[in-house]
Amino acid sequence: MPSEPRPTLDLEQASFLLILAGVTIMLAVIAWPFATPLLWAVLAAIMFQPLYRWSLKVTRGRRNMAASLSLLIIFFAVLVPALWIGSMVVEQALGLVAMLQEQPIDLAATFDWVYSLLPETLRDAVDERGWTNLAAVQERLQALLGESAGFIAQQAVSIGGGALSFVLSFTLALYVIFFLLRDGSRIGETILHSAPVKRDIADRLAERFLGIVRATIKGSVVVGIVQGTLAGMTFVVAGVPSALLLGVLTAILSLVPVIGTVVVWGPVGVWLLFDGSVWQGLLVLFSGFVIVSSADNVLRPILVGRDTGIPDWIVLITTLGGISLTGFSGIVLGPLVAGLFLASWSILQEQRAQTAEARARYGPRVGPDGKARRTKSAKKADAGASEADDVTQTGV
Repeated sequence: MPSEPRPTLDLEQASFLLILAGVTIMLAVIAWPFATPLLWAVLAAIMFQPLYRWSLKVTRGRRNMAASLSLLIIFFAVLVPALWIGSMVVEQALGLVAMLQEQPIDLAATFDWVYSLLPETLRDAVDERGWTNLAAVQERLQALLGESAGFIAQQAVSIGGGALSFVLSFTLALYVIFFLLRDGSRIGETILHSAPVKRDIADRLAERFLGIVRATIKGSVVVGIVQGTLAGMTFVVAGVPSALLLGVLTAILSLVPVIGTVVVWGPVGVWLLFDGSVWQGLLVLFSGFVIVSSADNVLRPILVGRDTGIPDWIVLITTLGGISLTGFSGIVLGPLVAGLFLASWSILQEQRAQTAEARARYGPRVGPDGKARRTKSAKKADAGASEADDVTQTGV
């Protein structure tokens, strides 16, 4: 039979791709209201794959039973404690704001104490700039506390009013986790096989994706929980009100690079010193500097290693940008997008390097797992370039 003309085949293929793109976009729009629970379901399925494999051995290869056992463990070991801690944090936040409204911080007394410690030249500078009048600042602080109490109460009411939506999203996430645990490997293989890119590139991007997810959760979430726990224990010993709330804030802020936990324990320690609780303030500051901050330096290399392949400044920008766009999910989405961006450009860079010398000099320095990669040929190329530069300078 005669084959169809080439233009007809191209038109049919283009039409099919257009239909495929259209239905894919429509599916994304329909599923968008549940994007957050679906995202966390995917992340949970990736992180708890070792638990599923263990359950698979316990149930002797029964996949449905293994997925059910894994989901049960996740529910009681992770989700129930998280919900309980969240409810206590909201309660402590409301109590803290109410306490500050009843017993506001006396800015005038605090300022007078600091002012008395300043040398005379600095006192004159403060007087010249009119910083001694704190009535407006005190009034604004009280108004801000009132607004904060109303905001927290409003959020608590909205959470209660949207209980049906929360339960629906929570149930959907658990349901999806079950199937992703059971069929995740086959789903991933199907996606890689069907992706419209070369298989080796798809494999590298998938490996990079999994590496970043595990590094972000293991190296950030686990370290954040440890730092928040250490800070919370310190606040309890020092008698700081709402220690659980401050510990949770410490854990959350530890996920943000550069900013870190000092934003919480630093002001708390200084406030205790100004309040006259000298040993408590020194304890909080010492624990923050030595114990809480050191936990990151000790645990992160053990969990994920030092070299994630993403510069700290890119992690900071993408994390803050992800949080501003998607909320708490941006803590994972930001570094994930940054890692895939760098991996994609590394693959393109490698493809553009035609000669062996160019591949050694300009090829990717980071493997798909995020670890630094230096070959002997790259070192030789750098050494050769350095010797050539020395010869050139000597000749000049």
